[in-house]
Amino acid sequence: MANLSKQKRQRMLEFLHTIREEHKDDDNVLIAIGEIESALNEKKYGLVWERHEEDVDIQMRDNIPVFTEVPEREICAIPGDTYNFLLEGDNLHSLRLLEKTHEGKIDVIYIDPPYNLGGDFVYNDSYVGKDDGFRHSKWLSFMAVRLKIAYKLLSEKGVIFISINDAEYAGLKLLCDDLFSELNYQATFIWKCRQRADSRNINMISSDHEYILVYSKSDKFTLLGRTKDISKYKNPDNDPRGPWASIDLSGLADASHRPNLHFDIVDPNTGNIYPPNPNRGWSKSRDTIARMIAEDRILWPSSPKGRPREKKFLKDLQSDKTGFSSVLESEDVGFTTDGTRALINVLGSRAFSFPKSVKLLKTIIGQFPDKSCTVLDFFAGSGSTAQAVLELNKSDLGHRKFILCTNNENDICSCVTYPRIQTIITGRRPDKTVYENNIPANLKYYRTDFVSKDSEDVSEMLLAHIQEMIQLEHGVKIDNSTYRIIMSDAEADELEQNWTQYDEISALYISKNVLLTTSQNELFSNVEIHIIPDNYFKFEMQEVGEAW
Repeated sequence: MANLSKQKRQRMLEFLHTIREEHKDDDNVLIAIGEIESALNEKKYGLVWERHEEDVDIQMRDNIPVFTEVPEREICAIPGDTYNFLLEGDNLHSLRLLEKTHEGKIDVIYIDPPYNLGGDFVYNDSYVGKDDGFRHSKWLSFMAVRLKIAYKLLSEKGVIFISINDAEYAGLKLLCDDLFSELNYQATFIWKCRQRADSRNINMISSDHEYILVYSKSDKFTLLGRTKDISKYKNPDNDPRGPWASIDLSGLADASHRPNLHFDIVDPNTGNIYPPNPNRGWSKSRDTIARMIAEDRILWPSSPKGRPREKKFLKDLQSDKTGFSSVLESEDVGFTTDGTRALINVLGSRAFSFPKSVKLLKTIIGQFPDKSCTVLDFFAGSGSTAQAVLELNKSDLGHRKFILCTNNENDICSCVTYPRIQTIITGRRPDKTVYENNIPANLKYYRTDFVSKDSEDVSEMLLAHIQEMIQLEHGVKIDNSTYRIIMSDAEADELEQNWTQYDEISALYISKNVLLTTSQNELFSNVEIHIIPDNYFKFEMQEVGEAW
């Protein structure tokens, strides 16, 4: 069957070619023809939207983003260990800089972007309301530029998890199919994030779930699968059927939604009657409960005010390992309220709305096989990802590192994200009370800053921020003792002359413009040598004519 649209486009393109030949000396006409051709050749199937340019992107036309360290916010709880990073500023600026230090090096990305519900999404310093006719295309433009960089940052074995709800799920799925390839789509997890249905919904349909889209960088991606926790299976009564665990029989639906799960359970031995919780009901049907009673699989309470529970036997488990189900069970990942409780526990107050469940993030990040992986969250919010990484390391002796990017809108980075991480690492809350579950680690705090392209000496100003880039790429602290930068031949000569005073040096970061002598190469041979790469700011310096 002929593609009539394609044929029509081809006729128009041929006509434009004729016009180009007739006006080949008119630059304005040629530019206009080029723009028309580009529009005609744009993708005609798939996700298409009105493209928008952000203020933060326009800002980079005349300014070069850099990182500036905030030294007073450094945390060093494990001297000599590598560092985690908290990057304050617009995440697009941070991502542009991470391209220079971490392309192909990030193993796990988790993000919880704005859901575009109307009033929760800031675009060009203004909230995008529900009545904005370009609401969806603005959101897609906003996400596309960031996800393109995310794809570059992922390692070949890497994976990205993206939380989203119904408002933008369909568009996001198509966007990710395009950017990451539909072949690299792995799953959509469904998370029941709320414990009970919202009865206020006028249509009696409550949206109590969210999604997590999962894409890999390549076919080298793998997850561990889940090992079932069998530690709770004991046999205190010497049951001949073997070890068993006590399981709650409560459900999650009120009587108006699941009336068949609301009935009395009667103990045949005592005649005691156990009514259901009116807000939750039972998790099993009447027939299933009757069969469990007949098979002596119900644990009866010693008091009439107690609750019957299931006696679940270890032998009924198929194996100790399962695949990772696309439906996330609340007992494994918790609810949104668990995220709130975790934040209150750390900071002593509810300082952020709807923080993600730490149990959820530990579950999905913990599926990545490498316990020394690098985890990036560029919509960091309250810092749940940092807490999840630190708690995972504590539980399985891993050495994962995190990089968090967040803006400081409403002081979130300085008043929530950083204090939360600081409390977890040091064991001291901002109000000086003790947080007992502290996990020692190291952290550096950067802010995004800018160097104007009109500055008199752009290269000199950029060189002033090389240290931040080296520290970020290698996860170290340039302390001029263990780690040292050499930017000139004179600095190399000075180090050679005083080498005996630097017996703790572990690595040197040397400019490519420094030519080490034979004696220096021999002297420095027992330490790591890293050549400072051109790609930190080479393109920017070429752009302003200070490099070639």
